[in-house]
Amino acid sequence: MAEHIIYLLGPFQVPGLGQERHVRVYAPNEAAGGAPVLFMFDGQNIFHDAPSFSGGWYVHHAVKQLEEQGLPAPVIVGIDHGGSSRLDELSPFTSGDSAGRADELLAWLKAELAPRIAQEFKVRTDPAGTAVGGSSMGGLAALYAHFRHPDLFGAALCMSPSFWFAERRIFDYVAAQPKPWTSRIYIDAGAREGGGSVVADAERMVQHLRERGWDDTSLCWIADQDGHHSEHDWRKRAPAALQFLFTGTPGQRPEAPAPMSPPPGESPPPPA
Repeated sequence: MAEHIIYLLGPFQVPGLGQERHVRVYAPNEAAGGAPVLFMFDGQNIFHDAPSFSGGWYVHHAVKQLEEQGLPAPVIVGIDHGGSSRLDELSPFTSGDSAGRADELLAWLKAELAPRIAQEFKVRTDPAGTAVGGSSMGGLAALYAHFRHPDLFGAALCMSPSFWFAERRIFDYVAAQPKPWTSRIYIDAGAREGGGSVVADAERMVQHLRERGWDDTSLCWIADQDGHHSEHDWRKRAPAALQFLFTGTPGQRPEAPAPMSPPPGESPPPPA
């Protein structure tokens, strides 16, 4: 079987959200079955450069590295955003910029998409083997999804999360939720994002979680001193993040696969 086959499913119509979207799936070893699964927002950006406006993450390369090292290698499910409705569907909260319709996206993911992926790709369905992830607004949505649906998502990958969005209401929301019975959270941010405000918000969340009992095996915090708000930087940090989600130990950050297009420059954090 050829390497790096990425399946394009859909298009899907999400109830309550107007735009149809595709779902992109990478399974590193389809014959094995029982692999963990990571659902990721902004599916256009996580694999190749072509569908992304600013370069891909090449997550499939990072997953293949894990498989070659004999480590848990997740099936990656990239959920395309809905274009002009992206801000609405990735925000859990209403604000001047968003109708706050993340619950509708998550309800569809839980009721329709996750069962289909489990059936077609034979992935794990327990929370410890199911993670959700994204960057910027996707990172905000991932942390919210973990606490909103801990029966499905036992882990969250939050890269450069937009915790500032909607007057930082994510902090009150997380504080009000019980600690999930199984939980592993990866959070990172770059020092060159938003004049340091993205790092400051991330550190605040990390401190809150540590005070509530998350330790080094259940919480990984990476402050990237050279990090910008860009796919190029998320691509570099992805291998270590993926390893942590399913082993509890972050890997070393290798150099990112060379993009097919020039790496993007720095962009302001709100909202990527």
